[in-house]
Amino acid sequence: MTTEIVKRDSAAELDAFVARHPKGHFLQTSVWGKVKDDWEWFGVIARDDSGEIKGTLAVLARRISKLPYHMLYAPRGPVCDLHDSEVFNALAAAAKEYGKTLKGYMLKIDTDAPADDEEYAKIIKDAGFVQQPRFMNFEGFQCRFVFRLNIGGKTEDEVFAAFASKHRYNVRVALKHNVEIKRCGSEMAEEFYRIMVETGERDGFAIRNADYFAKIIDTFGENAMLNMAYYEGEPIAGTLCVHWGNKVWYFYGASLNSHRNVMPNYLLQWTNIKWAISLGCDIYDFRGLSGVLDDSNGLYRFKKGFSGDFIEFMGEADMTTDKTAKMLVDSAQKIAKKLRG
Repeated sequence: MTTEIVKRDSAAELDAFVARHPKGHFLQTSVWGKVKDDWEWFGVIARDDSGEIKGTLAVLARRISKLPYHMLYAPRGPVCDLHDSEVFNALAAAAKEYGKTLKGYMLKIDTDAPADDEEYAKIIKDAGFVQQPRFMNFEGFQCRFVFRLNIGGKTEDEVFAAFASKHRYNVRVALKHNVEIKRCGSEMAEEFYRIMVETGERDGFAIRNADYFAKIIDTFGENAMLNMAYYEGEPIAGTLCVHWGNKVWYFYGASLNSHRNVMPNYLLQWTNIKWAISLGCDIYDFRGLSGVLDDSNGLYRFKKGFSGDFIEFMGEADMTTDKTAKMLVDSAQKIAKKLRG
């Protein structure tokens, strides 16, 4: 097994492997590295003796506090056969070794692996990773709980028929009220942001700025889709999705407090799902929700009604690569937190 390091502008082979692998994820591409251009990015490629790629790992590195050390983070990585310990160990070792050039003190992963995968849990433990606490809400870097809709080989009619009856009704309500869905470019990022501000205030979460949404749209190009819902000529809701390989991810969504009675969010999701079907995808990923799994949770109720499968991922796992540096970073963060009061 051999490994090599690639950078953002020389990662076409890595991106292609991620696109064709069943564990592929858009966060494991160099394209995401270009979106997150305030982080250092590097990729690891592992090959067998014939030169065939067996696995990849895309890593973001960010300086922590004012110290010269970097946290290394591989969102939803690695991409490989998760039960092949040789490949996993080669990828982790190469990331750790290259991380020394960045003064990396910790390597964090949160793999696209179900929480009950005991074989993979043993592999990462044997490699030196420690699994982090089971966050029930949105405390982690990535969502631990998601809904995924299996659309592989299915027609639009088959997928729609599996929705909860109330969801099918709400899609029809939006159509009856002549809600129009338009695919937009980054020129609508400001409008999407404006609606997102109202959504964040209503639901109590922090939001990104308009430039961030525009960067996702422009960087992913045809693999990003910003859909805006219009009612009586005015935008009232929107969704931002990303496609890579055999999946489409619902990344961000926003809606105004007004006109929610015309059900734009249901029609937006149905439009997104139809896009994923047209691309020949196997999965439409609704992404995150909290661990409160009952109908009192509106987000859970909304996503569940599209008849996806609930999945709990393994969550975050950390490997300390420089104990002294980690101790210094932890101390600095404690002091900073105390000063913030």
